[in-house]
Amino acid sequence: MENIYLYMIIALAILAIADLVVGVSNDAVNFLNSAIGSRAISFKTIMIVASFGIAIGALFSSGMMEVARNGIFNPGEFMFSEIMIIFMAVMITDILLLDFFNTFGMPTSTTVSIVFELLGASVAIALIKIGHNNGSFSDVVNYINTSKATEIVSSILLSVLLSFTLGAFVQWVSRLLLSYNFEKKAKWVGALFGGIAITSIVYFIFMKGIGGTNFAKQSYEITGGETIKDFLQHQALAILAISLVIWFLISYALMHFLKTNIYKLVILIGTFSLALAFAGNDLVNFIGPSIGAYQSYLDFMNPEINTLGLAANEFSMHSLGAKASTPTLLLLVAGLVMVLTLWFSAKAKNVVKTSIDLSSQEDTKERFQPNFLSRGFVRFAMLSSQMTAYVLPNSWQAKIDKQFEKPVIILKKDKTYQLPAFDLVRAAVNLMVAAVLISVATSMKLPLSTTYVTFMVAMGTSLADRAWGAESAVYRVAGVLNVIGGWFFTAFSAFFTAALVAYLLNLNVNIMFPLLLVTAFALIIKSSISYNKKSKEVKAEDSLTKAESSSIQGVIHESATNITNVVKRGNKIYTNAINGLAKQDLTLLKKNKKQIVKLSDEVDELRDNIFYFIKNLDESSLGASNFYIHILGYLQDMTQSLEYITKVSYKHVHNNHKKLKFNQIKELKEVDERFETFFTNTQNAFNSRSFEQIGIILGRKQEILGLVTSKIQKQVERTRNEESSPKNTTLYFSLLLETKDLLNATMNLLEEYYNAHDGSVKPATVIQPNIDSEE
Repeated sequence: MENIYLYMIIALAILAIADLVVGVSNDAVNFLNSAIGSRAISFKTIMIVASFGIAIGALFSSGMMEVARNGIFNPGEFMFSEIMIIFMAVMITDILLLDFFNTFGMPTSTTVSIVFELLGASVAIALIKIGHNNGSFSDVVNYINTSKATEIVSSILLSVLLSFTLGAFVQWVSRLLLSYNFEKKAKWVGALFGGIAITSIVYFIFMKGIGGTNFAKQSYEITGGETIKDFLQHQALAILAISLVIWFLISYALMHFLKTNIYKLVILIGTFSLALAFAGNDLVNFIGPSIGAYQSYLDFMNPEINTLGLAANEFSMHSLGAKASTPTLLLLVAGLVMVLTLWFSAKAKNVVKTSIDLSSQEDTKERFQPNFLSRGFVRFAMLSSQMTAYVLPNSWQAKIDKQFEKPVIILKKDKTYQLPAFDLVRAAVNLMVAAVLISVATSMKLPLSTTYVTFMVAMGTSLADRAWGAESAVYRVAGVLNVIGGWFFTAFSAFFTAALVAYLLNLNVNIMFPLLLVTAFALIIKSSISYNKKSKEVKAEDSLTKAESSSIQGVIHESATNITNVVKRGNKIYTNAINGLAKQDLTLLKKNKKQIVKLSDEVDELRDNIFYFIKNLDESSLGASNFYIHILGYLQDMTQSLEYITKVSYKHVHNNHKKLKFNQIKELKEVDERFETFFTNTQNAFNSRSFEQIGIILGRKQEILGLVTSKIQKQVERTRNEESSPKNTTLYFSLLLETKDLLNATMNLLEEYYNAHDGSVKPATVIQPNIDSEE
């Protein structure tokens, strides 16, 4: 029977590595978003600094492992067999939950997930024990550390509100003093900001990064017999005052003599400090249960501890209540896995992107749709702003607005260049405020999630910095609400999922252990495959690209690529709709619906970019804007017709209506074949940039329209004489009429090109596609 526990230890070791990977992917947002978003330093430098922080923090994390051992439940109330089930349930649940959030790019708290998983699994086992002993539900308090759980939940709510509010206030004051032209301010102003910021961050390194380690809990003569942690707490004000003076002088010297950008230095130190604290304190969230299970196994197998040779279901785990240190080698391996994950995890970059997009000063593609809550919050904020305007004198209001004026940025013509999401001041404030909040909470012994603090500080500074304007506020607020909702979803899902897994393991551990383990890894593999597939779809070669040329000739050539892709994809969508109807293939029609929605979204995104396109035009090429706007309008007309054709086809089959008659299918196939030729010729003309061929295609417009019109006339005759299905008739007319609209939109687009084209536009050297292969 003991062999099953050895296998569980091996499995938990593998799960710990997997949990490290998904955990770092999730929590990378905590210490990377400020540096990456501000583009203060190169990505490679950011990663190197963060890697050093993680490696050092991992070695200092030994003292935090007791959270998993005895922080949530009372280990003496459980037997060895029950403790192993609890830890196994926690690890299986944790990797599944974190991988789920990472896949969707949503940052969540590993602290909350591990706490509620431990709570859920231990409550489940405790209730089973109480049931066997005919006890009452109130006995669960003997097994669970209920005061700790309550403290954690209350701290979550407090940290969300406090982080957002304080982040907004500090950013507003900082911007009011420094403005967006902070680099032109007097050196002493930058030095003072640097002194305050670096003092806060360095104190944070000692309090949060090192304060929880065994090293900091030992007494030294230099501290007067106190532990380093107690010394830092008791002498906090004196240490902060001396540090502020020292760092102010150092900052001024660096700026004056070495011409150092003090804001970049703050961001560099802040990134290191948050990475160090993350590894030093959050490592327990990833490997704590596995380490706890391993030490439990050693105690159970040790004859000096298990002196009576008790069985697994008889050996009480009082030993977990004692202090224990984690072998340095295990911490070193864990730190190495975390560093490698940071460098190679695509999902880590996806989670970072969510936070940066929501706090971006510039317009981005909004990932979240507004809801009634976000609209309500925005309206309330606008009313509050209007009331403030009435209270403050106009002169004050003008001065404040002047400090918040964004500088005009001349966009580089280099297509690879990207504007930073926010400037160096906001990035430094993000790191400084997060550092202060976490270090204060640590000194007060309050449990705090680094994810919650860093994310909400970033959102608060975004609001204060007026990054959420009228164009983006409802989307950004909706995104924040989605993320916060995900945090609470984490707590509930972690609790109940871990409880369910623990219950299943308790039924028959020999059967359920391998079954659940295989299921967990299968789900993770499936998730990775799905994520990679989704990533490839985003980079598909037929995707549409924004026009970036500043001349009409350049726009003509760039738009030709988009038209080629729309025509190619539209041709396939139209054919699939007809084939799906003919075969009553609901799966094909459902897939087709997704394709047209994707195409329609891409065209809408191009239209959303019109403002920036026009801004980028040369004075001599303003006519290009008129041309480009018309082209996008016709592309949208085409996608709307295709969307309608796809939707009604899917709806007809999905509702199990009568299949179209043979003659109707035959006629639709004839139209499809004619459109196939029309679309192929159009695609070839734009592929080769042989715009002269467009005139030939336009000359056949009446021929194709005549074909569609004749099919409509035939259906009218059938309806009068023999047709008996109203649904079929409605569908058939809808398809043909929308096909006419599709044809007209495409022809209008071709005419726009034909009229705009002149002799100065030379055909590109593009290989002529094989028409036969297209057909």
